[in-house]
Amino acid sequence: MKQPKERKTNAMRILEEAGIPYRVRTYPHDGGEAPDGLTVARALGQDPDSVYKTLVARGASGTYYVFDLPVSQELDLKKAARAVGEKSVAMLHVKELLPLTGYVRGGCSPIGMKKPFYTTFQETAQLYDEIAVSAGRIGTQVVVEPTALCQLVGGQFADIVKDN
Repeated sequence: MKQPKERKTNAMRILEEAGIPYRVRTYPHDGGEAPDGLTVARALGQDPDSVYKTLVARGASGTYYVFDLPVSQELDLKKAARAVGEKSVAMLHVKELLPLTGYVRGGCSPIGMKKPFYTTFQETAQLYDEIAVSAGRIGTQVVVEPTALCQLVGGQFADIVKDN
């Protein structure tokens, strides 16, 4: 029996156009509800420190920023603000996410947003040969080399997580 063809996301197409190799991982989810990142990492047998969530924040200047960090960590707003040269940053309200980025909560990818935003990855991403980020759809991840991903989105690496 023929397998159904994987429906490509914009993130996958952008990675292909850039010549960046990636693998796709899928996980089960209930309708439009995304499970939390730790649940996803466990379900796929992944190290939670190599599975990244994508968060969007607004700086005091009104500029929007994207922060990618391990699902096992919390964003430190002060460190994040310092990393992007802002006085402060505040998390974007979930209802603002789709109109701004084109992505829904739980399916937000650092790749292929409606417009490019300055993106910062937690510096520990560089310790891994590959990290997983959302492919732009709930239930689908792309696994990619972190430096190539960071270069693709014009980002930077910095310490942006709360200390344990």
